[in-house]
Amino acid sequence: MSQDTPNPTQDRRGFLQRAAQGLGLFFLGGVGGKLVSDTLSEEMVWQVNPDKCVYCDKCATECVLTPSAGKAVQQYSICGYCRLCTGYFPTDAPALHEGAENQICPVGAIKRVYIEEPYYEYSIDRNLCIGCARCVKGCTLYGNGSFFMQIQRDLCLNCNQCAIALVCDGKAISRVPAGTQYLAKGSWRA
Repeated sequence: MSQDTPNPTQDRRGFLQRAAQGLGLFFLGGVGGKLVSDTLSEEMVWQVNPDKCVYCDKCATECVLTPSAGKAVQQYSICGYCRLCTGYFPTDAPALHEGAENQICPVGAIKRVYIEEPYYEYSIDRNLCIGCARCVKGCTLYGNGSFFMQIQRDLCLNCNQCAIALVCDGKAISRVPAGTQYLAKGSWRA
């Protein structure tokens, strides 16, 4: 063969070598891109929009955890520290003292502490809270709404599809970036 005539064997070999190198670079780029995108993508977590919550009791009954990762929380900045807290006492409470018969919470998760007349501080023991939202309902319907539901990220299994979100009457549960702070009532951003 002359110098000007291409050798079919060398052309095929060269083509296959270049194709293998190209495929190798393609796959290496894909793997590298995937690693970079996984590193850059933010973890998503479940969060309750307190402005949409209708205190439906599904946090307590539908979570895959027992007790639920959905817990009532207190927003002290809007709490009135009322003597008659409708998140603590049922509307027909026999008396305004801490007896179990006078509490709206079925498990005694809300603690009431005297500050000075007529002010009391209310706090929720999340280890006792079962997520029934009875305190949230009372506080929202008859009070200032300082109690609201929230999914506790350190307890939540972060399921691909939250069992509570599937049945939430208010459609109040959605995924948000993990870096997003828990949102209080009136602060939900679409």
